[in-house]
Order: sequence, then C-alpha cells, then structure tokens
Amino acid sequence: MITLYDYLPSQNGWKVRQLLHHLAIPYRTEIVSIFEGAGQRDEFRAINPRGAVPAIRLDDGRVLSESNAILWYLSGGTRYRDPEPYAEAKVLQWLSFETDYVQPSAGSLRYWTLTGKLGARSPDLVAGKRATAVRALSILDEQLATRDFIAGPAYSIADISIFAYAHLAGDADISTAHLSNFQRWVERVRAQDGHLAEMFPYSIDPHASAELP
Repeated sequence: MITLYDYLPSQNGWKVRQLLHHLAIPYRTEIVSIFEGAGQRDEFRAINPRGAVPAIRLDDGRVLSESNAILWYLSGGTRYRDPEPYAEAKVLQWLSFETDYVQPSAGSLRYWTLTGKLGARSPDLVAGKRATAVRALSILDEQLATRDFIAGPAYSIADISIFAYAHLAGDADISTAHLSNFQRWVERVRAQDGHLAEMFPYSIDPHASAELP
C-alpha cells in the first residue's frame, strides 16, 4: 500500500489526496509535523531531501516527492492525463505554470496571511508576490474563456494542481470575483465526481504560527 507523507493544511498535500481519491487507490497516511521540525529529521530527508510534504513511498520502497511529480506518476494510464504527446505536454505546461507562478505567489501569500507571518515579510516581497498572483489568475481567466478545463477539453491533473491554491486566493485578500471564466472553472472542478471539498485550516496545528525550520 502507498504511504502518503502529509501535512493536512497543505494544499500540495490536498492535490495528492484528491487524485488518490479519484483513482480509488488505498493508501496510509503518515503526518509530518513540519512546524515542529519533523521534515528536517534525517529519516524524513531520506524521503524528501528538501524536508517538505507531500511525498509518497511505493509498495517496493521507492520514494517520490514534489506534489506535481507525484500527480504525474499516479496519473499515468488514467483518464486524468491524456497519453497523446501534445495533450500530455499541455498538461505538463500547466503543471509548470502552477509551480512557477501560482503556488509561489498565491500559495505563499495565503500561508503567510493565515499563519500571521505576513507582517514579518518585506513590503516589496509581498507586493511582488501579489502582482505575480494577480497576473497568473488573469492569465487563467483568459485561457479559460475558450475551454472548460485548463489543459484541454477534459479535467486533468493540471486542473487539480492549479485549483489547489488558485481557488483560495481570497484567503490572501486577492479577489477573483471579476474573473468570470475562472469562477466558472472553479465550479466545474468542484462538480467533478469524487471532489474532495474538505480542506484543513492551519488553525488545527498549534505550531503553525512558528516559522518553518
């Protein structure tokens, strides 16, 4: 059985939970208390050298980290990743967009806001991330004017990945109310069979207000 190394408030962890749920793959969970330094212990850094979640351990003992790499691996041969080379490359394009522009901006701002760390960041850093997030969300809205899902006509791991942090931009005081195509896409993702609506707030972890080690 797959082991998922997780931290419940992590939306990167949610991505993997979502795909495992869609695929009805049984797994066991091992919670990593990242704010208490568990991610930096030698035994976990052997699984993910960066000490971050999520990561998975396969039945044969091999390990894999980084949420989008895990989505790519698990989606092989499934309806969540079209095997046609161009379509597959488009999925990879949008996974890269999420990694480069969505999670580092909207995701970081949300994390800082919800854990009380925003005031400790420099105004220039916050402004830069906010500008990146606003631009990324606008690009998503433009792209979704011509198709139902971000990488093509069908729901894919690209939608799972981008949805994780993009639809929560409001938690970082970034409004998406004016992005009508984006808002309709959010509802389409939520309407997918097996959508995991439950997400976990940082408030469940009394250590979340601390800085990551």
